[in-house]
Amino acid sequence: MFNTPEHLSEFASINTETLLRLAQLSLDSSERLTKVNLDATKHALENAAENAKALVAVKDLQEAIALRNKMAETASEQVLSYTRSVYEIASQAQSELSKLVEERLTSFNKGLVTSIDKAAKSAPAGADVAVAALKSTVAATAAAVDSMTKAAKQVADFADASVKAATTATADAVKSATKKASAA
Repeated sequence: MFNTPEHLSEFASINTETLLRLAQLSLDSSERLTKVNLDATKHALENAAENAKALVAVKDLQEAIALRNKMAETASEQVLSYTRSVYEIASQAQSELSKLVEERLTSFNKGLVTSIDKAAKSAPAGADVAVAALKSTVAATAAAVDSMTKAAKQVADFADASVKAATTATADAVKSATKKASAA
């Protein structure tokens, strides 16, 4: 027979632990994102002050064009750096969240199989076929979830590689365009 208060207490404890881990993950990610935003804001203010001083010191049109190109390249690099940082934080948070969900699903499946085994021991004669069918369904569901998790992980890895490649290509294109504009 099942001891319901113990099961409910264990269930509540596990869910509380999961919620605390989720909250900690959210807070850590928010803290990192806030730091990136504050750093970007400080850097932008410093650059604005430097750019204003440099603009005041410009003496001719060629110097102004060169300064404009330099400021455009610097701004592009900063935007790309900021975007990379935000993407990295989001990617890591998604990875940790996926890991947490995967752990919970694995734990849930193990608990379900254990419960089925306990129920099978006290089941009436002839229930073996139903228990076997239920176990088979749980195993098939777990396998399907595992396959979907692996596929989602592959898609995430592909997307990550694509974003990194696009960021690098964009940075190279900006540098190339800035050099061409400076040469002209």
